[in-house]
Amino acid sequence: QVRLVESGGGSVQSGGSLRLSCAASRDAMTASCMGWFRQSPGKAREGVATIDRGTSATYVESVKGRFTISRNDGDFENTLVLQMDNLKPDDTGTYYCAVVRRTSSQPCLPSNGVAYWGQGIQVTVSL
Repeated sequence: QVRLVESGGGSVQSGGSLRLSCAASRDAMTASCMGWFRQSPGKAREGVATIDRGTSATYVESVKGRFTISRNDGDFENTLVLQMDNLKPDDTGTYYCAVVRRTSSQPCLPSNGVAYWGQGIQVTVSL
């Protein structure tokens, strides 16, 4: 059974940092492509960053240079992390950990569809 549980959200002032973690079940971390998505107030849900098992990462343009995605596929702990630095008010939203769909010939991208979602966690950035 796929299980994804986010933690680490909260409120921060503009320019601050937050670190999101996603505890993933073994079934989830066998996926080759994992990612973080977000839904900001009044906007559609969007992909923020994705990472494959080779640790190749892709970011949406608005977070490049500020966010870093990483994954730990350990024997006993499977974790997906999003380090967010120099946060801006536009980064406010609900952030979701996800297992991202991909075919064998498809790259691991934030624009891909999602197979499984976490429950989401709130990030609020104030001026």
